[in-house]
Amino acid sequence: MSSGPEPGPRTRPGTGTGLGIGPGPGLPFLPGCAIKDPTKTSFHRSQTLGFKNGYAFSRLPREGVGGDTLFANQLSQDELDDLCTKGSTLTYGQVRRSAPSSFTPAFVAYDKKVLKFDAYFQEEVAISAEEHYRIRQVGIYYYLEDDSMCVIEPKVKNSGLVQGKLMRRHRVPKDEQGDYYHWKDLNLGIDLTMYGRTYRLVNCDSFTKVFLESQGIEVNPPEEMVSDPYTEQRRTPVQKPIVPAGPDPFRQFLTYDTKVLRFYAIWDDTNCAFGDHHPCVIHYFLADDTVEVREVHRRNDGRDPFPVLMRRQRLPKIFVDKNKNFPSCVLEITDHEVQEWYSPKDFAVGKSVTLLGRTFLIYDCDKFTQDFYREKYGITDFQPVDVNKKPIEKAPQVIPPYNGFGIPEDSLQNCLSLFPKPPRKDIIKMLENNLKILRYQVALESPVPEDKNRRFILSYFLSDDTIGIYEPPVRNSGIPGGKYLKRTRVTKPGSTPENPIYYEPSDFTIGSTVEVFGHRFVITDADEYVLNYLERNAESFPAATLQSIRDHFHPRQVVVETASSGFPKKDLDDLIVEVQKELKLHHEPFNTRKFHEAFHHFDTEGSGFLDKTRFLNVCDRFHVPTSTILLKKLIDYCSCGEDKVNYRDFLLAFPSNLFPEAEGQDQQLNSQLT
Repeated sequence: MSSGPEPGPRTRPGTGTGLGIGPGPGLPFLPGCAIKDPTKTSFHRSQTLGFKNGYAFSRLPREGVGGDTLFANQLSQDELDDLCTKGSTLTYGQVRRSAPSSFTPAFVAYDKKVLKFDAYFQEEVAISAEEHYRIRQVGIYYYLEDDSMCVIEPKVKNSGLVQGKLMRRHRVPKDEQGDYYHWKDLNLGIDLTMYGRTYRLVNCDSFTKVFLESQGIEVNPPEEMVSDPYTEQRRTPVQKPIVPAGPDPFRQFLTYDTKVLRFYAIWDDTNCAFGDHHPCVIHYFLADDTVEVREVHRRNDGRDPFPVLMRRQRLPKIFVDKNKNFPSCVLEITDHEVQEWYSPKDFAVGKSVTLLGRTFLIYDCDKFTQDFYREKYGITDFQPVDVNKKPIEKAPQVIPPYNGFGIPEDSLQNCLSLFPKPPRKDIIKMLENNLKILRYQVALESPVPEDKNRRFILSYFLSDDTIGIYEPPVRNSGIPGGKYLKRTRVTKPGSTPENPIYYEPSDFTIGSTVEVFGHRFVITDADEYVLNYLERNAESFPAATLQSIRDHFHPRQVVVETASSGFPKKDLDDLIVEVQKELKLHHEPFNTRKFHEAFHHFDTEGSGFLDKTRFLNVCDRFHVPTSTILLKKLIDYCSCGEDKVNYRDFLLAFPSNLFPEAEGQDQQLNSQLT
């Protein structure tokens, strides 16, 4: 009985040619049966070796060839190898063969496994009379992962030898046939020759011993490490030579080497031009009785930074008497010319020493110097000398008299510093009193007749206590007007430049005189803001100043109260309109500008008020063209009491521009008024 047709050859998904073309499922691998999958671009095999914390380990791949995902329940590599080893199945089955062991690379199996041997080699010394050879101890390392070797010699401090890695890591050739050293060639108690140098292996670590024994190699017993004979000779204590009883020329040098006496001194050089007190340090070297002087420089002392004032040398103290008739041109001093040299007994705290023409005052020494003098000379008094300079008495600064240029505070800065700075201002006061100005109307006291009718506005700026004077321009007066005095601080009469006294708001009262740089001004009026400001800050001003301003504004307040009580504002406006209508109905134009000037002429104080008698006389002279009833009502409105009239409120009904054509008429009025 014949079986059915055998199925055609099948392939696993993902296999095929290297071009990413493979047959579909159930199709034979024949030309024309291949199907290209455009989603597959990578056909490499996934890695099965990984590293973690520096150690290699094997892992199962997550993706197959071509990037296909491998499922978690796939067969392991051992099961796949087992299936490959099975043959055709018989009736009673087949003996199961064992699967081959998994392959592990050498660099994974022996990663970080090193055999370490202790060894030494002998090196010849041909240029030393004390040693003929030396023993150098090294460590030989054999890396099992790639059969490489290296030789390292531990570094010894101040050995004078090039130590460290004597042979870099690589595979070491064994013979001329191209063989390399293997761990099978290593053992204890053998000589190992590498690059012409023979090493004696004497010991190894425990891992090396266990590894060699596990591979069936019998490890020889360890040997004792040979030490270097010259090194052992240097370690033996040296016997001190017996010092002879007689004088030894080198005994002082050997005894007092690196021992120095240190003295702190002052060199007084004030006798010379531009001289000063120079702090110095005197060093006395006990080894050879030489002396060195160093100058101590301070920061910004103005001297060149040369620390050595006198070089280290022996300093003569007493010279031998020489024949003065014979000239000497030798600059260097020899021993036969000096009778005595300076010694430690010539230096002491509080003593002056002359070294090469310079006198030094020793005021202190260090602790070693004190101990030296205490043991050798029995001196116990080392009280330091006070050499600090006494502070110079500061001469009182005399301020020169004021020269008249600028303000005194500004001129004073030229005496306080070389580069004068502007006087400091009170910023808090400027911010609090910003835009606060007290305005007064003042009249000029002058013997010149033309100055009697001149009126000025005096402004007092509270932010910086300055005064500014402005003259309003008056047409056809012959005086242009404008700024009379720019903002400046004005001193009172009798104040001195050393102690200037400036005008303050408390000095300005109605009727008081203000002297400004030789010009006298009389205060005749003030702004209502002055009264309000003084009342808000009454505790900061004298009562007389506040009362003077109140008395000046009291008549005006009475007029306002009278007008508001007897004449309502609407009636007052109607009255002014009626008066102006009658003025315009008059046949001849009325010169209102001259009418205004007449009232200002008779108001010498500029208070805005006139006696009722003089007021009526001015009105009669000008023959005001209006009815008597309206004129009487307007005068009653502007009356302040029984003897005063506020002519400023009265002139509201007679504006100066009511009849412009009448400004050139009535020329005879000026002569009548004067």
